[in-house]
Amino acid sequence: MDYYEILGVSKNATKVEIKKAYRKLAMKYHPDKNPGDKEAEEKFKLINEAYQVLSDDEKRAIYDRYGKEGLEGRGYKTDFNFNDIFDMFNDIFGGGGYEEFHMPYDMDRAVEVELEFEEAIYGISKEIEIDYYALCPKCKGTGAEETITCPSCHGRGSIVVGNGFMRISQTCPQCSGRGFIPKKVCNECRGRGYVIKSEKVKVDIPAGVDSGMRMRVRGHGNEYPNGRGDLYLIFNVKPSKIFQRKGNHLIVDVPVFFTSAILGDKVKIPTLNGEKEIEIKPNTKDNTKIIFRGEGIADPNTGRKGDLIAIINIVYPKKLNDEQRELLEKLHESFTGEIKEHKSFLDEAIEKVKGWFKK
Repeated sequence: MDYYEILGVSKNATKVEIKKAYRKLAMKYHPDKNPGDKEAEEKFKLINEAYQVLSDDEKRAIYDRYGKEGLEGRGYKTDFNFNDIFDMFNDIFGGGGYEEFHMPYDMDRAVEVELEFEEAIYGISKEIEIDYYALCPKCKGTGAEETITCPSCHGRGSIVVGNGFMRISQTCPQCSGRGFIPKKVCNECRGRGYVIKSEKVKVDIPAGVDSGMRMRVRGHGNEYPNGRGDLYLIFNVKPSKIFQRKGNHLIVDVPVFFTSAILGDKVKIPTLNGEKEIEIKPNTKDNTKIIFRGEGIADPNTGRKGDLIAIINIVYPKKLNDEQRELLEKLHESFTGEIKEHKSFLDEAIEKVKGWFKK
């Protein structure tokens, strides 16, 4: 049983993604919607158990490293009865804590970080300047200099709706779950409840990251009344003029002059560790691949390296002088037998195709 699989999210999912997945599944498998369905009831219980762990940073970190047994070994509760579950369900779907409903932004923040190819390949310590939302220092996030108790929910922040097996508490629409409404708007933040701040964050980017990969930096997201969320760095790696990247494999084109390809030669190629000499065997064909195992890019999670793939690219002279042309013509004439053989093959192929058309 894997909590991430239960909620249908990846292991690097954000809190927002985890909560969104939980809300969708909890509503789908709620006992009121599946009366008498024991399988749905068990699924509902597992969904809530998974959310209770993955929505808590400390519990999630322990679970990621040691699993469910690690949580139980540290005294954390993972087996809940239905009273516990319904209390948690109400907290998420209504009732509304201040942190859940008041602030008009997500707790986590994502920024794109552009990296040079070599920075991504070798890893780098980098100082990144970011902007983030912080609680207004004057109104402490309320958006108001003076407030009055919400007349709709009488300060509770929620209203109760529904009948039957369970009545669900929902966020008060008038005060958005805060329990109060502004009497005088804060002139510092103009009623928004937040201001924009900047900070510099130093991060150690591991070797091998690629475009689209994300890295979490804890405690550097947007500010909420109970702390700060996490910062997610989304990498955009510039292409290299020397190498091509295919996953963790590294590809380098090796230009080889046509005479070297025919006669054989030795050439030096660039690698991540400097230069390497390779042997071009006589009569080497264009696009021949020479593979060096384990000399590619390190995986940022496992450290396992891909391969370096050298692809032979045969090049020809751009221009011939009179002497070179004369020599090539003599060489060409010396291969008369082979040239006739190739022409004969083509003539036969053409005749066969003509026969197809006639039929």
